[in-house]
Amino acid sequence: MSGSKSGIITPTHVQQRWHDMELGMFFHFDIPIYKQGWNWRSWQDLPNPDLYQPHELDTDQWMEAAQAMGAKYAVFVVKHCSGFCQWQTEIYPYGVKQSSWRQGKGDVVEDFVRSCGKYDIKPGLYASVSANAYLDVDNPGLINRGQGGNPDRQSAYVRICEQMIAELWSRYGDLFEVWFDGGAIPVKEGGPDLVPLMRKHQPNAIAFQGPPGTPNLIRWVGNERGVAPYPCWSTADAGTMEGGTVEKTFAGNPDGRLWAPGECDVPIRNHDWFWEPDHENRLYSLAELMEMYYASVGRNCNLLLNANPGPDGLVPKADFQRYTEFGNEIRRRFSTPLASTQGEGTLIELDLAGARKINHIILMEDIAHGERILDYVVEGLVQAETWQTLCSGECIGHKRIQPVATVEATRIRLRVTRAKSTPHIRQLAAYLVT
Repeated sequence: MSGSKSGIITPTHVQQRWHDMELGMFFHFDIPIYKQGWNWRSWQDLPNPDLYQPHELDTDQWMEAAQAMGAKYAVFVVKHCSGFCQWQTEIYPYGVKQSSWRQGKGDVVEDFVRSCGKYDIKPGLYASVSANAYLDVDNPGLINRGQGGNPDRQSAYVRICEQMIAELWSRYGDLFEVWFDGGAIPVKEGGPDLVPLMRKHQPNAIAFQGPPGTPNLIRWVGNERGVAPYPCWSTADAGTMEGGTVEKTFAGNPDGRLWAPGECDVPIRNHDWFWEPDHENRLYSLAELMEMYYASVGRNCNLLLNANPGPDGLVPKADFQRYTEFGNEIRRRFSTPLASTQGEGTLIELDLAGARKINHIILMEDIAHGERILDYVVEGLVQAETWQTLCSGECIGHKRIQPVATVEATRIRLRVTRAKSTPHIRQLAAYLVT
């Protein structure tokens, strides 16, 4: 659980490491891309496993795309709402084992984790327990298409979920992040008992929308547009899982009792989580992606940008190029500050070593001490005795990126006007982005 220093909620070491990653890549790949137009909620005509034929599958190429973007971690959707399993399993007969691809011996999870290690990208796995077309299960994880009503069948489904999670969390080494899309309904309401499995197999993994009691929680920000609200605090009173908690304050709460920071998930192709033919025109532009970056990483969250591998098993060339452009632009803008400093207290000054034009400010708290700052102002010394307000705000947390009107200044200063306790500033930096 999150710790507390002087009554201030602080992150675990695992959560601190997650914050520092900032960028991740999501990989949505599933059998429905081989049967265009099929809707898993039709509850019929499930795609035949033999349709699954990614003959050029290359998870190294996936990681090359992630690396080009600057992603430090990746999350692979191993079992989505179709119910198709992309690893070797006996939980039920619907997955790669039933496909002729690789003679029924393929294991995309194994490939994915191996490639993550090769490219020094931390692996994460998404395995939905809230919906499964093959087993007639719908949100929030109930049989009979979400209606429930049969305790024996529900118990059987719970056992399948627990076995699925045990396999995925025990076979592939340490995972960086596990994803519960829509959360998981509580055990007392007929859901799987996942917290003991996580504590046993993956105690150091980040958990997106994990059940109450899950260590190292992170939360949803309420949309799939890559945009966090502002302010967006890392503390909250509960997570944002659909089944079991009622908290929908996506911006968090500066007085919250849990450290559960926000992750912003968004597809690179507008509204397309999975590959569809001839949808390259839906790729977000570089300018739009940079707006997301400012509104996610720049608002104290991580950005998880989706990739849509096609039927061949490869990230499409146009998408790969956009990831490369995005990564290059982030590095171009923010790899080298004009000047930076750190310190403690309510007033931190930065000497720019002469009159310098600036138009961006980056602020970071040392979150090992919690989020202490509640209100602040950044000012620039524009003339010998004149301090001009450049920007202001509430939450800083791990990182706050603020564009400001271009100004020539010799010094800048951070004035904290309201705080829980002594602020610990990890970075006050000035940039000129052209």
